Amino acid sequence: MPSRRCAFLLLACACLLPACGRKKPPVTRVPPGAPVLALGDSLTWGVGATPETSYPAVLAGLTGWRIANGGVPGDTAAQALQRLPRLLQEQAPQLVIVSIGGNDFLRRLPESDTRRHIQAICEQIRASGAQTLLIAVPALSMRAALGSPADHPLYADLARSLRLPLFADGWSRILARSEWRSDAVHPNATGYAHFAHALADWARQNGLL
Repeated sequence: MPSRRCAFLLLACACLLPACGRKKPPVTRVPPGAPVLALGDSLTWGVGATPETSYPAVLAGLTGWRIANGGVPGDTAAQALQRLPRLLQEQAPQLVIVSIGGNDFLRRLPESDTRRHIQAICEQIRASGAQTLLIAVPALSMRAALGSPADHPLYADLARSLRLPLFADGWSRILARSEWRSDAVHPNATGYAHFAHALADWARQNGLL
């Protein structure tokens, strides 16, 4: 009888382990008026729209955060990593929203390098005392070429290994809608607005806002 009880307890513990692994990473609320940095490439800069309709500008209006747009069109993850120390010093953000990697995929740079650079970005942000919100970017694939983009799996992997909050399927959902795009890889003003609203909703639901 004792052996059966022990076996039952071991089985119960084994069943609980996956649930523990799925525990959400801790976040701290970022109040209105707090400095926030949006780090990225053309999707952050707002190519396909105007500066006032870029996602950081719309998100600032929805959240009350003071968001500095740190997007540079054409930037790779390595280039964003090079710019990051200066931006952290200048902006002293409480939160950094990281959306980078699309140009790495378009240029077919080694995935291992992209992963390493994004990880270094997130680690540098953590060392500065700021929080990181990682934004998944669609992979370059036949599925994307046919109008059904999907997030590159490296973002979920990094979020899991670094215990970071991840906003998934945001860009993929927007770029799947032709009426929300200005071209094959950039939203228009409507697309950026939808992205910003979805991100603000996610932030509220997950305790960032």
